Amino acid sequence: MARKLVAAALALVAGAAVAVTGPAPAQAAPPGVKDVTAVLFEWKFSSVAKECTHVLGPAGYGLVQVSPPQEHIQGTQWWTSYQPVSYKIAGRLGSRTDFQNMVNACHTAGVKVIVDSVINHMSAGSGTGTGGSSYSKYAYPGVYSTPDFDNCTSQISNYQDRWNVQNCELVGLADLDTGEDYVRGRIAAYLNDLLSLGVDGFRIDASKHMASADLDNIKSRLSNPNIYWKHEAIHGAGEAVQPSEYLGSGDVQEFRYAYDLKRVFNNERLAYLNNFGESWGYMSSGKSSVFVDNHDTERNGSTLNYKSGADYTLANVFMLAWPYGSPDIHSGYEWSNIDAGPPNGGTVNACWQDGWKCQHAWQEIKTMVAFRNTTRGQAVVNWWDNGYQAIAFGRGTKGYVVINHESYGINRSFDSQLPAGNYRNLQNGACVAVNSNGDFTATIAPRTALALRAGATC
Repeated sequence: MARKLVAAALALVAGAAVAVTGPAPAQAAPPGVKDVTAVLFEWKFSSVAKECTHVLGPAGYGLVQVSPPQEHIQGTQWWTSYQPVSYKIAGRLGSRTDFQNMVNACHTAGVKVIVDSVINHMSAGSGTGTGGSSYSKYAYPGVYSTPDFDNCTSQISNYQDRWNVQNCELVGLADLDTGEDYVRGRIAAYLNDLLSLGVDGFRIDASKHMASADLDNIKSRLSNPNIYWKHEAIHGAGEAVQPSEYLGSGDVQEFRYAYDLKRVFNNERLAYLNNFGESWGYMSSGKSSVFVDNHDTERNGSTLNYKSGADYTLANVFMLAWPYGSPDIHSGYEWSNIDAGPPNGGTVNACWQDGWKCQHAWQEIKTMVAFRNTTRGQAVVNWWDNGYQAIAFGRGTKGYVVINHESYGINRSFDSQLPAGNYRNLQNGACVAVNSNGDFTATIAPRTALALRAGATC
């Protein structure tokens, strides 16, 4: 969500997900058979293009999510990207030409493009935007004026009150009246402009702050009303606005998945994950977007993040191996100040330099993308756990994974159901011999994993 003004505004808020009466859920799964998205947070479009060509496409990523492209307020902080001042593609991450070149390059590499879309609000102050547009709060010449904003000009204060959540201002940002016909049309025109450049879908920022009916109407105005949408609608107990309300127009990000992974990895037993998914109260797998962390949650501490060490890596391995939801791999940069913007203004000269973490390219994570693609549609088989922090399971006859979260090594025989052969452990490149019964014996070091997939042999 766009808690973008100051560090204090980064606290996540949410609403309980329960069934609601409404239209039948849209069949809006991520386009294509490869459902893993690399979220290249605050990467310049020129850098995204190169990454699609050299890493994402070859690794099997199906999609890349880029940060908001529209003109926004000036400043070095990351959250300036989430305070639009116009719908021109003229943010710090690149020009319209840069954006178009990126879409073309990613498509050539077989990677579809998802755009993080800020349509709930505009800015909080006044000045000149990154593309030269002058603006003040409630006045965006040629785009919006005072009548286009909700009458409530105070900040959201009560998440148990639907009207307050959807009509007042998120951390002081000018809240668009998405019930108004002109506003709906203007937002649709922006999204249609992006569609004309070839984008394949949208992450809708701060969905819970807009009525689902408003978003349904906006989507109906698109040149492709069946385009993929992924809603940010954060779960939290007892709130008036519920994430499941948005299933009618797209997938919804299942925040509880990330919260629970942190709790299990930090304080509980991995053995508890043997039925992870709908039985934990989550939305249906086919409509849920999942993640270990995102740009908000890595900063506010509600989930694991790159500072969590092996817990973070193993949680991503589990997510990619486990058949629930469509995974997002967050890929950002090092930070000590939670407001800090991207190194080099978003230019990535090389991964693991200048503070860029490039989680999507970590050996342990990147190789699991192909594992997920290979095991798509395969059931979980032969679950094993030691009752505590070591687990293993197969995905039909196409893959097998072992995750050892213990502080000591695990040595034992595993029943994989894989065909006989010598397989490469995707996590470290070592060879593993599987016999004619599908069994293999291996030692898995503390806080590491083993993953085998059909087609990846020694």
